[in-house]
Order: sequence, then C-alpha cells, then structure tokens
Amino acid sequence: MGLLLAALFMVAACSPEPKQPTPTGNPTATVEMTNTLTFAPDTVYVSAGETVEWKNASLLVHTVTDDTAKATLEGSALLPDGAKAFDSALLQPDQTFEHTFSVAGTYRYFCIPHEGAKMIGTVIVKPDR
Repeated sequence: MGLLLAALFMVAACSPEPKQPTPTGNPTATVEMTNTLTFAPDTVYVSAGETVEWKNASLLVHTVTDDTAKATLEGSALLPDGAKAFDSALLQPDQTFEHTFSVAGTYRYFCIPHEGAKMIGTVIVKPDR
C-alpha cells in the first residue's frame, strides 16, 4: 500500500501543468468566472489585436473554451472564419488566462465543466482601427 501511494504521489508531482500562455500584463478587458457559473461580464467588446483576460474568481475550477470540437451543446462555441480555437485547460481559483484576438467577428466560448449550466460568454472583436 505504501509503495502504491508513493508511486501515485510521484506521478502527480511529475505531471506537467497545462501550458498557459505568457501573460501580456496589458489586457484590454477582464472577465471574471464566478461561483454562480457565469462569466462577468458575459459580453465584452475589443478591437482586433487586443487581449482579454479571464480570472477565476470562483471557488470552482473553470475553463475558457472556444472550440466547436469540444462543445457538447449546439451554440456553445462560435468562431469567425479564419480564427483558431482556444482552450485555457482547467483554471484553479485565482488563476488567469489571456487570449489575443486577431480576427474580427463574434466569438462564443464556454466553460467545459459547466456547459450544461449554460456558462457561456461572448467576445465581439471589431476590426483593427
């Protein structure tokens, strides 16, 4: 039993953390993920080339996911033509995720663990000025 616990600890300790992009430190908009399974605000407006930061202000784990291949409900994810899918992986409380939007259009993203509760947000990206 002791060897099994030691082996499990070693695997957990050696498992890589999900790779998070290097924060820019200069987001244009910030969205909080809440205990009430919402993104606040649920819609933000930025220009192409600007960055949005999501902060997990909740006691729960959340994701920021805009990938139609990972959505289980129709309409949870939406990407403009030419935009690449993104996924934060699981964010623990107080962790952040940033994404810079280079393609103008409407993005609809969701939280994988709370998609069924309709934890969905929108980013509207205006063309570069």
